[in-house]
Amino acid sequence: MLSRIFKDDTFQFGAGNISGYIACLLAVLSFLGVLAFHFPQYLTTPELRQAYDVEFLRQLMFWSMVLAGSLGLLNFVRNRQKRMGAFAWVFLILTIMLGGHQVEVGEFTTPTLYLGMDWFILDLLGSTLVFIFIEKLIPHNRQQAVLRPEWQGDLNHFFVNHLIVGFVLLVTNLFVHKAFGWAVFSEVQDFIAGLPLAVQIFLIVLAADLVQYSAHRAYHEVPVLWRFHAVHHSAKHMDWLAGSRQHILELIATRCLVLTPIFVLGFSKEVIDIYVIIVGLQAVFNHANVNVKFGWLKYIIVTPQFHHWHHSSDDAAIDRNYAAHFAFLDYLFGTAVRGQKEWPDAYGVVGDYVPVGMFRQQLFPFQSVTRMVKAKFRARAERDRQQG
Repeated sequence: MLSRIFKDDTFQFGAGNISGYIACLLAVLSFLGVLAFHFPQYLTTPELRQAYDVEFLRQLMFWSMVLAGSLGLLNFVRNRQKRMGAFAWVFLILTIMLGGHQVEVGEFTTPTLYLGMDWFILDLLGSTLVFIFIEKLIPHNRQQAVLRPEWQGDLNHFFVNHLIVGFVLLVTNLFVHKAFGWAVFSEVQDFIAGLPLAVQIFLIVLAADLVQYSAHRAYHEVPVLWRFHAVHHSAKHMDWLAGSRQHILELIATRCLVLTPIFVLGFSKEVIDIYVIIVGLQAVFNHANVNVKFGWLKYIIVTPQFHHWHHSSDDAAIDRNYAAHFAFLDYLFGTAVRGQKEWPDAYGVVGDYVPVGMFRQQLFPFQSVTRMVKAKFRARAERDRQQG
């Protein structure tokens, strides 16, 4: 559906692309927002609710609807490509019929499981405003379009990863408490709590990155795990959205592992909140199509250039640059890419064998197992036929 509506991947003034894209984005987000207003107990994130002002969100939705309607109408009336204008107005009318920004939110109890619709809306809106602007301002690859090939599938990954935040948190919390409750010692946690805030932030990022480095290396070097991680590496174009391409089971496993040292060491909510901001920004920024000079810091922290080489299909870059935050870990363990030019020429999995599209990519790791089971059943059926 999206591929038929957004047929042109370029931004050309006068063609209606820019106004159409903005109108569709704002209209769809407004529609999702009104659903979140109607069902906050099921569609909003408890931790996030405490951080935003509902009245501000109402005003944000109102002006988003006004802008979406205006740009959608402009696109429909003045440009030949009227599909995007019509698409935006369909969602805008649905939003208005459901009450728009005026929906009242009463008292409610949050269930155990919920969908992070508000997290998706705010993160997508913020990411598109910030990172698309940065990628256009200081791009690495100037020829790469904002809506590059396979962007629809990566947007689906982005949507699902944000939507299942409640389920992921439930699973990870259950895992660390059941599996590593024995490893919690009050003396260790008290020592950590007594350290200066800056030291705690450094330690939480370092502890998480040591675990992430180990898990990441295993994903590359253990064949059965690589089938899941290959989904992430199948992106052939790097930008802020490419990092969202990830298998759900890998996402859950990595979150469980990374949360373990954070839980055991007993970092405070304040420190964890800062870590979440750091990991969120760095994960998106390091996949982005940006060209920023970091000088000697590139040997200390992970930069876009460092992580782009991790995604390269160049032979010298295979199974290298595993760290997520601190590049010095790869230099320390001998897994850093060395002696290469500044940026890689191509990205993706060597052989390009991972299918395109989120749903097919989620099924991909199980395909060989499915074929093996089918082959066994066929062999058994053939044997029974011959014996019968």
